[in-house]
Amino acid sequence: MSDLYLSHVRNWLWKSPPVEWAMKNARELLIGTLKQGPIPQHVAFEMDGNRRFAKNHKIETIEGHHLGFEALARVLEICYKCGVKVVTVYAFSIENFNRPRHEVKGLMAMAKVKLEQLIQHGELLDRYGAGIRVLGERDLIPDDVLPFVDRAIDMTKHNKDAVLNICFPYTSRAEMTSAIKATVDEYTTAPRPPNTPFSQSRITQKIRSNQSRKSDSSTPRETSPDPNAKSDGDDSMSSITALDAESPRLQPTTPVPFRNPETITAETINGHTYTADCPPLDIFIRTSGVRRLSDFMLWQCHEDTHIFFLKCLWPEFDLWHFIPVLLEWQWRQKKLGEKEGSRK
Repeated sequence: MSDLYLSHVRNWLWKSPPVEWAMKNARELLIGTLKQGPIPQHVAFEMDGNRRFAKNHKIETIEGHHLGFEALARVLEICYKCGVKVVTVYAFSIENFNRPRHEVKGLMAMAKVKLEQLIQHGELLDRYGAGIRVLGERDLIPDDVLPFVDRAIDMTKHNKDAVLNICFPYTSRAEMTSAIKATVDEYTTAPRPPNTPFSQSRITQKIRSNQSRKSDSSTPRETSPDPNAKSDGDDSMSSITALDAESPRLQPTTPVPFRNPETITAETINGHTYTADCPPLDIFIRTSGVRRLSDFMLWQCHEDTHIFFLKCLWPEFDLWHFIPVLLEWQWRQKKLGEKEGSRK
């Protein structure tokens, strides 16, 4: 019996209504069980292996990326059902612009299609109240892709319960460079002086108002003006000195000093990163068996981040791959809680 025949039989069995019903109920039961323990608030996925999956299955590279998007839809539903609040995915690296032109063009065309699908069929995101945010170097996004990006963000801006961060195009080095530049700007920009009793715009407005009233009340003169007479401008200027008898006097403003750079901390820089308003990263998952971060979430990975390198390729990733990760994370959290309890 050929492998192809066995594959068709296997697919037919998995897609049969009784098996689908049983699998759906088993998934719901598993997710409900997992929710009884602690749940990570922020999970990041480095979706690696689309091209290798396509090569192994002798299909086009773009088709491998399409299957990767289907895996993303599955993963999002699993995460949001479990109670994860923020999911961050590495969709496109800045370095990917160095790939063959036809592949980059195909990836950008697919990005437009998938963003349009999210816009038209965003029931998954709406169901869990998830809003889309695109993190990265916006200036590098092609002009024909930008409208799709903006529409996807705008269509989900009312969703506040969860977040989908799409890193596109992105590298950690670019993010950290941007955060450091923003911090430098914050500490080298002259602080605005405090407001005075009479702002410059109010004084100017008062002068013009006095001049207008003076010109309206005056009559045309046919005789030559008296050289000793005061001009309208003099009257206007003199009137400023007594705008209101009870008005406070103008106080000389003292220069506000620049902020002390010695006060810059890791939290200062963190406040300027793309994920500044997201919870700390709990779990980092990379598929395809590659054991490196590849310039993704380098700043966000800290001592409490649990990193998992899985051998499966991204289009294969499903609940059955996520369960062991979540169970191990929950076990580590339990051990950490016991350790902290023993110290007290």
